[in-house]
Amino acid sequence: DSLIKIIAIVLVVSTVSAFLLTLYNGPLEPIAGFEPKDLWDISGIFFLLALMGWMPTAVDLSSWNSLWTLERMKQTQYKPSLKETLFEFRLAYLITGILAIMFVTLGSFIFYGSGEELPNSNSLFAHEIVTLYTKTIGDWSYIIIAASAFTVMFGTILAVFDGYSRSLQRTVELIFTKNEEQIRTKFRSFYVIFLIVISAGSLTVIFQFGNNLKELVDFATVLSFVIAPIIAIFNFRLVTGKYLDKEHRPSTLLKILSFTGIVFLGGFAIFFLFIKFLQ
Repeated sequence: DSLIKIIAIVLVVSTVSAFLLTLYNGPLEPIAGFEPKDLWDISGIFFLLALMGWMPTAVDLSSWNSLWTLERMKQTQYKPSLKETLFEFRLAYLITGILAIMFVTLGSFIFYGSGEELPNSNSLFAHEIVTLYTKTIGDWSYIIIAASAFTVMFGTILAVFDGYSRSLQRTVELIFTKNEEQIRTKFRSFYVIFLIVISAGSLTVIFQFGNNLKELVDFATVLSFVIAPIIAIFNFRLVTGKYLDKEHRPSTLLKILSFTGIVFLGGFAIFFLFIKFLQ
């Protein structure tokens, strides 16, 4: 938890600094003969789906956030009120959304119309990203850009590995026992096991895609978007069902908003599957 906080601080400071510097320098002048691509053709829609898969963050983060909150309660021996927990969640989600907008703005100001072809190799891609930023903003900004890029990747790795491991551990606990005392003693080692399995699986996927970085990112983000409606339905049933007291359940307005979001996510997911496999 302490490490994540340090990474988050570095991420926010470096990203905001890079964003302000980019705004100050203004957008890149498009090269001669540059023609914008149509966003509403098949490739443009695929791009939107890939972008929406992690914007501002994946839907399955909801379960991770809950598990992290419970773990912090065990560590600090402090049980926050529902109001405190919701405030912390909303603040973090708001910051995540703002950072997402900043990253999109950075990309559009630095790359859009530049004519640069980003390499498909992992290491070369990272190097080219930092180089393009420093060329536009100035060589002195290298540390800021590099720090932002590193904390984004490192923080994401930590969050994903820990989040999925805790989620899988909790799933096993709920399936095989309802005794909390047994859970604390019997399934503690499952976290480490799942962490190792996820690490090995991630490396396997990375090696499988090789230097096809774009395909790897598209695969991960589109997959996240396609399963998002299912997770959203689970979340909706969880917070509107018997597991929460009536006074803690979402309001009617929030239920309508949630249902609308599920329909939106589900509709886009079905549309994607249709044009991907049936056309």
